[in-house]
Amino acid sequence: MHLAEQTWPELRESLDGESLAVVPTGSTEQHGPHLPLATDYLIAESLAEAATAETDAVLTPPVRIAVSEHHRQFHGTMWVEPDVFRDYVESFARNLTYHGFDRILFVNAHGGNVHHLREVGRRLRRDRTAYAIEWMWDESIPELVDDLFDHNGPHGGPKETAMIMHVARDLVREDRLEDARDDGLVEITESDARQFGARTFYESTDNSANGVFGDQTDATPEKGAQLFEAATEQLVHLIEWLDDQPFADLMPAPHVE
Repeated sequence: MHLAEQTWPELRESLDGESLAVVPTGSTEQHGPHLPLATDYLIAESLAEAATAETDAVLTPPVRIAVSEHHRQFHGTMWVEPDVFRDYVESFARNLTYHGFDRILFVNAHGGNVHHLREVGRRLRRDRTAYAIEWMWDESIPELVDDLFDHNGPHGGPKETAMIMHVARDLVREDRLEDARDDGLVEITESDARQFGARTFYESTDNSANGVFGDQTDATPEKGAQLFEAATEQLVHLIEWLDDQPFADLMPAPHVE
């Protein structure tokens, strides 16, 4: 159920007894010469919508601008400071608890959000306000991703390209796939961004001239459909599991005796 599409009298009835809210989180940032800036939030929203349709879980409006300063050199990238993002998402989550939700699932498609969403979840759990967890789509199906692509690329690579081919193919510049591959970095291990055990890079331009990695020419709509179906299945299982858990079992344990 799309929360924002309902009226408040309708929600007064339909939210009675509901305890789980699904929150899509993405970003608005460069994804190379072939994918739109909307890539991450399109993936997150599409997966969240598919899974909540199967489970009848409550779907909230998305968070579309997030922690993306590491892509700032590329035109159009938008971001907020990490502490602003954390405070905003935490406030958003506490608002949901006011309406009776005590467990929140962040359906995420942007790696830059992961640490911060987990910190928000830690804060909410620490004071026993809610149980909030982050779910990253590609981390739910790593074997399939590895099977489908020889060079996955951590950003703007074939897995994201294939997913957008599936959910919004008209936004993929398919005539630029070779440019994305040839002007980017196909294999991340070829980067010199780690020296003697230290991570020496801060921004995507430190590693890739066009901001993307992997072999984008390996993406197809059919592979995108496989990824989407498999990730949706995992998300459905997670929603059902989380909804079934007694709230007390999700809270921190007391002092060890």
